[in-house]
Amino acid sequence: MRCCNYRTLFSAAAIVSSMYLTVNAQPVSTPDSIYQRLFTDVQLNRIFPDNKTFVDMVPKRSPQAIVADYERIRNTPNIKFSIKAFVEENFYLPQGNTNTYTTQQAPVATHIKQLWQVLKRQADVATAGSSLLPLPNPYIVPGGRFREVYYWDSYFTMLGLAESGEWTTIEHMIDNFAYLINQYGHIPNGNRSYYLSRSQPPFFAMMVDLLATHKGKATWALYKNALQKEYDYWNDKNGITKHRVTMPDGSILQRYWDANNTPRQESYYEDYTLVYGEYDGMKKPAIANAANTFRHLRSGAESGWDFSTRWFADGKQLKTIETTNIVPVDLNGLLYQLELALAKANEASGNLNRKRYFEQLALRRKKAIQKYCWNAKQGYFFDYHILRKRTTNAITAAGITPAFFGIATTQQTAQCAKTIEQQLLQPGGLVTTTIDSKQQWDAPNGWAPLQYMAVVGLRNNGQTALAKTIAERWINLNIKVYQQTGKLMEKYNVVDITKEAGGGEYPGQDGFGWTNGVLLKLLAMYPVNTP
Repeated sequence: MRCCNYRTLFSAAAIVSSMYLTVNAQPVSTPDSIYQRLFTDVQLNRIFPDNKTFVDMVPKRSPQAIVADYERIRNTPNIKFSIKAFVEENFYLPQGNTNTYTTQQAPVATHIKQLWQVLKRQADVATAGSSLLPLPNPYIVPGGRFREVYYWDSYFTMLGLAESGEWTTIEHMIDNFAYLINQYGHIPNGNRSYYLSRSQPPFFAMMVDLLATHKGKATWALYKNALQKEYDYWNDKNGITKHRVTMPDGSILQRYWDANNTPRQESYYEDYTLVYGEYDGMKKPAIANAANTFRHLRSGAESGWDFSTRWFADGKQLKTIETTNIVPVDLNGLLYQLELALAKANEASGNLNRKRYFEQLALRRKKAIQKYCWNAKQGYFFDYHILRKRTTNAITAAGITPAFFGIATTQQTAQCAKTIEQQLLQPGGLVTTTIDSKQQWDAPNGWAPLQYMAVVGLRNNGQTALAKTIAERWINLNIKVYQQTGKLMEKYNVVDITKEAGGGEYPGQDGFGWTNGVLLKLLAMYPVNTP
């Protein structure tokens, strides 16, 4: 039992800032603004090992009544009580349903096709006090602790849904993302209120492109307005974010930028203790760079690479994170694809002037990526450091993505292939970075989306043997773990394939949306005998 006896951590201004966006002129309240002191007491006292548990809970009665009762009890000196018991009495625990789903007796492709139904959620119903942002159509969640739709995960999940013939589900998910863009001005990290201050790698254009291969070019016109609003968000037209970066020659590239600068609500304890040290029940004094660190952490979450030495100033420690000082090569490849998508959408709508306009923007971006992210001496693509005015020295799996996005030349891809073979290729596929930092987006881990982009980028630019090697090593590792456990995992240890992946803020999750999708797609590209 723990009794919370400290004053509220943040001022009223900080709480108001969490009521981030409006929907039809109505404020969208986040868990910290709804539950206030109860929120910080639960998260900082670590009532649940995973801070995401509380922010995903649904109240059993009026949130206002719950808050009033909590304040009354905690302010009565002669009452001692358990915060956990109070929460369990007043909230429903979030449910997950993939941890016990195993079918190792079935072929892996059959397992995945059955798993789509386990991971599917029907259209949502709004619930007072819930952090879930209701979606109008069914969708696929990743699995495990990830009980909602996630932005960039969904593109790679869709690759497998397409192989399974689940085109209606793909269209429903794209329509959900268009709905989110129209409601909130962007696609949030996931459909939770606490994710509204940021997005994730912008794969919406590539989702539309995937659907267009099935439904035809008219698809582009249908989603033109949503694509434009997505582009406006990344160009800071809403005035909330600062994604745009003016490069030394005046060209425009983008970075990740979360609109808030407080601890992430779903990882509140981790962010708080990183900055202030271990929580001792007392409010900590202000630290000059705390807000900057919190924004860097949040912006790292927007990147999807949460976390990696790719974002660390010293290349080693999370506390030196500096995400907003970095122009990521893969983010700008995605925005290059978005500009090309807007050209297609305007052409399909009959606006040829706008088509040419976006083609010119794409060409300028391509030249800027080549100028600022290509390191000819090292023969590889890197992120660009805004303050140091040069590329970083972090060799990562993101460095091959310009080949996937159609930016790298054939010669550059050949040079990248040498770096990959020497630095990143491992027995289980590509390792994410060369550094073992105990962060999950570093060695020894490999991730499905990075394998897929590398394979396609190399294959499309003449490096077919290396593409095949990466694909087959990843396929074999996925199947090996599946045969041992009956599950497909969020990430894998590609360096020592006898061990599980690790690192990060939470245990390994199974399910798993993008692993399922990429595996089915790679099996279609590189058929193997799979028991």
